[in-house]
Amino acid sequence: MRPLLLVLAASLGHAQSAPSLKDAYKGIFRIGAALNNAQFEERDPRGTPIVTAQFNTISPENVLKWGLVHPRVDGYNWEPADHYVAFGEKYKMFIIGHCLVWHSQTPRWVFEDADGKPLTREALLERMHDHIRTVVGRYKGRIGGWDVVNEALNEDGTMRESPWYRIIGDDYLLRAFQFAHEADPKAELYYNDYNLENEAKRKGAVELIKKLKAAGAPITGIGLQDHNKIDTPTAKQEADTIEAFAALGLRVNISELDVDVLPRTTRQNTADVAATGGAATAASNPYTAGLPDDVQQKLAQRYAELFDVFIKHRASIDRITFWGVTDGDSWLNNYPTRGRTNYPLLFDRQGRTKAAFDALVKRAP
Repeated sequence: MRPLLLVLAASLGHAQSAPSLKDAYKGIFRIGAALNNAQFEERDPRGTPIVTAQFNTISPENVLKWGLVHPRVDGYNWEPADHYVAFGEKYKMFIIGHCLVWHSQTPRWVFEDADGKPLTREALLERMHDHIRTVVGRYKGRIGGWDVVNEALNEDGTMRESPWYRIIGDDYLLRAFQFAHEADPKAELYYNDYNLENEAKRKGAVELIKKLKAAGAPITGIGLQDHNKIDTPTAKQEADTIEAFAALGLRVNISELDVDVLPRTTRQNTADVAATGGAATAASNPYTAGLPDDVQQKLAQRYAELFDVFIKHRASIDRITFWGVTDGDSWLNNYPTRGRTNYPLLFDRQGRTKAAFDALVKRAP
């Protein structure tokens, strides 16, 4: 058995000597990744060198979500977020803030008064305003783009009845964009959601964006999460979605890209964090010993198919961000079923490039 340090050094050398995605797609669109704390604090000897070599834009997995950055009514937790922003500045990256207003990972106290009763509309608007003003204001001129509102729609395109919607009403989105623009007038502001490739949800999102723009919302872009399966959505669905939002005058971002290669364990094809499956079984977790070559090739073909669409629509797309760095970092190891071994990204668990990586480098114009 080779000593662990030699194995790690070999894998890092392979990753660092690989062609650079950010260079391959220079002038076409930014290429990025979502980072965990160890990566942006430079404590991950495998992942951090990949990030600095391969990507020119970053998103935070968690540290700017309300529950992490503002866990108490009377206090903020700035240290992790400060490290994240400083890392992006150190390596001259375009820095994304994710996310300001979401129904998930938001503490219950946000929506309640001191007695535990639901806030009034005015009180919740003030609490939202204070949070956005404080967080965006702290990083004004440093974070280039914000996911202002995350996942406000149901699968059928209707409004999700989140606490934001129930207490404030559907204009909570308008107010969130106004507050973010007020805090940093130069920042790009995005609406971010999953499954917008599905026609019903896409139509609902298009109507929502039209309504926001008509009301004067300073929205500049859309985040298409693109948490994809090995077989869905189709290339046509992907293209139709990009074209639909570009037609509204929005810049398009592929904001959370990955490809799930494991069997489905839930009925719904969703990225809703609340939609979880049961315990892992041998049938639902078939690749614990490694990804078979035929599936590796299918993954490469799938990424190539997606990037063919992105390249064709390069005039509308600013950024493509992978949701994670290596397969071992991916949230899909524990979603929708915990404890599985997934392979959704371009770098394997040892930090080595995969066939999918090679396919994308070859496809760069």
